[in-house]
Amino acid sequence: MITSDAALPPRLGSLTFHGPLSEERADRLVRRIAASGPADVLDIGCGWGELLLRILDAAPAARGVGVDIAAEDLARGRTLAEERGLADRVLFVEESARGGGRGPVDAVLCLGASQALCDPELPHDPAEALRELRRLVRPGGVVVLGEGFWERTPTEGELAAMWPGARTGDHLPLGGLVDLAVAAGFRPAWIETANRDEWEAFESGYRHDTEVWLAAHPDHPLAAETRERVDRQRSSWLDGYRDVLGIAYLTLVATA
Repeated sequence: MITSDAALPPRLGSLTFHGPLSEERADRLVRRIAASGPADVLDIGCGWGELLLRILDAAPAARGVGVDIAAEDLARGRTLAEERGLADRVLFVEESARGGGRGPVDAVLCLGASQALCDPELPHDPAEALRELRRLVRPGGVVVLGEGFWERTPTEGELAAMWPGARTGDHLPLGGLVDLAVAAGFRPAWIETANRDEWEAFESGYRHDTEVWLAAHPDHPLAAETRERVDRQRSSWLDGYRDVLGIAYLTLVATA
């Protein structure tokens, strides 16, 4: 019998990035942003700010701010900044991204967090998020947006297996998403999408520590609810959005 004080698994401890992003793609994004010579970088929904910290390392004149509402992730970001000697050039702030006084800045990151810029009482609206991103960046500045899109229209069965209330209107095709960026005042300098290897590394890494913990502690008081949660998450991917939901990484330049 496993006692109730058995240590719970670390949250997302096997992930470098909180999304389907490979080291190779991250390196290209960092080089692209650093080459623009930003003085200030804002990371919306930063989590632990891994990409933000890499940009600051590659652009020694830049300073950064990461905003998120997850205190545990922000604490991890502060620790990483200390370890890398970047603590004096970055600020991690626990606050809502919507309606704040941030910006305008030279570069904005928004990877999988555009919902933080939208009205929480309404369906997610990427057009609203893009308009807000345009407000946050100076003319000629760079935005890197990581945003979901449909690789193809999902079937009713796939929608039923995804998140609660999933519907075809939750995302656009890639072309429609890029058109919204242009309408918001950007030019799409680079368009790329996550591949299957990136998705599989993210999805497996997202649950890895918890799965190993469940195997070692099947009788823990929290095991049943934890098992139900991760089984539901895994099924929503494998039976729902796998090869249907894509992630686009759009490098956008703000027009004058």
